[in-house]
This record gives sequence, structure tokens and C-alpha cells, in this order.
Amino acid sequence: MYLFKKQLKLRAAVIRSMRCFFYNNGYIEVETPVRIPAPAPEAFINAVETGDLFLQTSPELCMKRLLASGYKRIFQICRCFRQSERGAKHLPEFTMLEWYTANSNYLDMMEQCEDLIRKIAHDTGFGRQIKYQGKKISLGHPWDRMSVAQAFEKFSSISMQTALEQDRLDEIIGLEIEPKLGMTKPLFLYDYPAACGALAKLKTVNPNLAERFELYISGMELCNAFSELTDPDEQRKRFEHEIKIRHLSGKQKYPMPDKFLDALNSMPEASGNALGIDRLVMLFADTVNIDDVVAFTPEEL
Repeated sequence: MYLFKKQLKLRAAVIRSMRCFFYNNGYIEVETPVRIPAPAPEAFINAVETGDLFLQTSPELCMKRLLASGYKRIFQICRCFRQSERGAKHLPEFTMLEWYTANSNYLDMMEQCEDLIRKIAHDTGFGRQIKYQGKKISLGHPWDRMSVAQAFEKFSSISMQTALEQDRLDEIIGLEIEPKLGMTKPLFLYDYPAACGALAKLKTVNPNLAERFELYISGMELCNAFSELTDPDEQRKRFEHEIKIRHLSGKQKYPMPDKFLDALNSMPEASGNALGIDRLVMLFADTVNIDDVVAFTPEEL
């Protein structure tokens, strides 16, 4: 039997505040197709097939094509799908907020992200502080920032370079670093190794690093953002590398998203951000289980 979930009212309030933030800042809300011919061929994200198409793992490629066509500030709240993702913080079908801002970079996006979540907290009655799992978290400006290299130096049992050489970077971040991030104030973890930013622009002063960040609050990752790569030749090379990794690991080969690559020739410098709405609501609802903040889980259908 379906059980009434009191957090759905909070979820609605969060999404309402979200929309107001973007409307008030000159963004256009867009809708792009959920079924697409070619998802971004990322090595460790698996799309769901639907006939001869795929359910989107993110609206990223279509939204960047809109940027390239002249839309400067766009956002979308949509359903996304990924194979075999299920757990306390994961669902195979989830709700994503994704937005793009032309003529900006990942540092600008950090400021936007902070402003957005602070507004949501204000509009939903939380003010400048939230309490999650017994811990008080200040939302006061400015939020903390830490590079991935600094995080490895402070929290990891091995160096970032060793983790890369052993292909354990994501493992070490997940097990040793993430649980210690954003425990008293939100934290932006930034400047990931270049290999960890398939669609991100590399830093001019250090091309070994990608202009990418993730936001952590109370050890939970809420979003993934970066300065966008706009070089179609470089993007194609990176996709080919990702496809090779997928092939070597026995995963399905995805078609090359050629229309997206063609559009990159016209895309302006921009920053983009993908934020998990379900996880954000979990934070405000003070729950460790994603099931509590969605209307139906797969098992309830």
C-alpha cells in the first residue's frame, strides 16, 4: 500500500523557489527531448535504451545546442535516467536541475550556485542555517572552497597522483574524502584532474586540471559543474577516448553525437551546472533516504 509522504510539500516549495530564482535572473526555462539518438559517451554513465533511441542521462547536449543557437541563460527541470543506479542516494529515474550561463566560467557558477541554494533556504523557512542529521550547517557567505589536490593532501591515505595511476581516484574520493566535506558549511571541491572532466574546459595555466567543481553539504554531493569545453575537435577526441574505455570494459558503444559536436563551433564560452533535486530535498528534509522525498520509488509502482 502507498504511504503518504509529508516531504512532497517541501519538495514542491523547493522547486517553486528554484523557478523563481531563474525567472528573476533573466533565464528562460526550456524543455528538450527525453528520448535522444546519442547520449554523451561517458565511460561510467550508462543510458537506458528505448527502441532505437536512449533515455537522456542528462539534458546537457541538447541544452548546449540551444546555447550555440543564441540563448544566453537557460535552465531546465527534468527527468533523467541511468541504468543500475539504486541506493539510499540513487534512483534509476531522478529529477535534475540543469542550467547554463553564457560568458561565464566555473568560478561565476560557484557564486550562482550559492545564491540559488541560499534563496531556496530562505523561501522555505530555513534561513541562514540548516540542521542535517544532528549537525548545524551555516549557509552564510562565503562558502568554503578546496581543490581536489588539497583534499587528497588533507584527507586521503594516498596522493592524488597515486590514485590516478591506480585508477582509484573516484574510489578514494567516495570513501575517504566525501564523508568529511561540507560538515559545518557547504564546500566547493574544484579543479579536478583533466581525466575527470570529459566535457570541461582545461585550465589555461595548468592543462592537467579541469575547471570543474562539485558541491558538498554534510558529506553529500549535490551538483557537478564546469566551464564548458567549446572546441569540437578536442571534444571529439575526448569522446573517442571515453568510447574506447567503454569498449575495453565490455560496455555498450554509443553513437557519436555529431550534431552536438557541430554546434560547438557556434557555442560561446559558458558555464553549466547539473544539480540533483532529490538530494537537495533530502538535505532540507533531514533524511538519509532518497525514497522519502519522491512520490514513488521503482519498488512502489
